[in-house]
Amino acid sequence: MEMKPEQRPMKHVADSAVIQTQIVLSSHINGAGRLFGGQLMEWIDIVAGVVARRHSHCNQTTASVDSLQFKEAVRLNDTLILEGKITYVGRTSMEVQVDSFVEALDGTRKLVNTAFFVMVALDANDHPVTVPGLIVETEEEKAAWAAGRDGMN
Repeated sequence: MEMKPEQRPMKHVADSAVIQTQIVLSSHINGAGRLFGGQLMEWIDIVAGVVARRHSHCNQTTASVDSLQFKEAVRLNDTLILEGKITYVGRTSMEVQVDSFVEALDGTRKLVNTAFFVMVALDANDHPVTVPGLIVETEEEKAAWAAGRDGMN
């Protein structure tokens, strides 16, 4: 039995956070020896979807993504870390931030990309449905909430 939106408890940012790790294989590499941009997009879209699903307990769809801009090269056999979290919720939509890092063998990380997704929660009939509220506690979470509110309104 599905809970009504007003019965869904508010959630903390950490409740739906996701960390995914990928090893870059030859099938992920373009002719220039770097990670295909489309491959990164696929991985970060999956992470954003899992974050939104964990937060809303619903299926969801990607409404938008802001950008895909490589700040560091990602090459064959690199370890790629993708970290996703909710930054803002509206009535039926959620803003999800996904940060991608290339990780060296010694564990140091360099930022590859930061993307902001707008995900919409869907009911069983693929209609938008109300999502739980978000509890923001840290100064970083509060700043991300304000930026998301300003960006989505």
